[in-house]
Amino acid sequence: MTGFEGRVALVTGAGRGIGRAITEALAADGCRVVAAARTVDELQSVVDGITDAGGSAVALQVDLSDRDQTRQLLDRAADQAGPVDILVNNAGVGSSGDPRPFIEFREQYWDLSLEVNLTVPYLLTKLALPHMLQQSWGRVITVASINGRRPALHASAYTASKHGVIGLMRAVALEVAAQGVTVNCICPGPVKTLMNDLRIKYDAERLGRDLAEHEHKLTPVGGRLVPEDIAPMAVYLASDAARMITGQAYNICGGVDMA
Repeated sequence: MTGFEGRVALVTGAGRGIGRAITEALAADGCRVVAAARTVDELQSVVDGITDAGGSAVALQVDLSDRDQTRQLLDRAADQAGPVDILVNNAGVGSSGDPRPFIEFREQYWDLSLEVNLTVPYLLTKLALPHMLQQSWGRVITVASINGRRPALHASAYTASKHGVIGLMRAVALEVAAQGVTVNCICPGPVKTLMNDLRIKYDAERLGRDLAEHEHKLTPVGGRLVPEDIAPMAVYLASDAARMITGQAYNICGGVDMA
C-alpha cells in the first residue's frame, strides 16, 4: 500500500507483541512512527530495528495508568514527530494479571483495567481528533479483543472494558464520519504474547488440561495467532484504500467467533 509518506502514526503498547508488529508494519510502509510504551529497552529495540531498515521512528516512554502522562502524550508525540495523523490505541491490561471469579474480583484491578483499556483510548482519541478534523483526514484504530464480542471466564473487567471500547469507537466514528476521519477496531483472538501466555496457562491449569493440547484447541484453525497476523489489518485500515470503512470491529481470531 502507498500513501503514508508524510503521515505520523502513534502506536501505544509498541514495545512488544501486537503493538510492535503494527509499529514495524506502518514504518515499513512509509509512516513516521512514534512508539509509546513503558519499557525503554523494548522501545529502543523497536526504533533501532525500524531505523536500521531505513524507516523513521522515535520512542516515547509513558505509563498510561497515570492519567497525567496520558494527557501529555499527544503533545509529546507532536514535539518529536509532528501532529498525529494515525492513532493506534493498542496498549492494554489483560485478564491474566489477576484472574478471579466476579464475586472475588478486586476493585483495584477493575479500576486499572477500565483506565487503560477504555479511558486511555477515550482520552487519546479526544486529543488526536482536532488535528485530524482540521486537515479532514485521520485514522483511529483501536485494538479491542474477541472478548469485546464474547465473554471470557474470570475476566469481568477485561470483558467489560473491551465491549466498552468497541461501543465508544463506534460512537466516535458516527460523529466524525463525514469529516474525513475513520474510526475502527480490531478484535484479535488468542495471540502469542506474554500477556496471553499467562492467560492460557491459567486456563489450562483451571481445566486440568495439558498446556500444548489446550493451546492447539484455542481456535478452529488450530493454535494461536502471532502478532504479525494482526498488523496487516491495521495497515489497511490506516490507508486511503479503507476510506469508506468506519465504525467497524474486525475479528482476526482463527475462527473463534464467526458471527
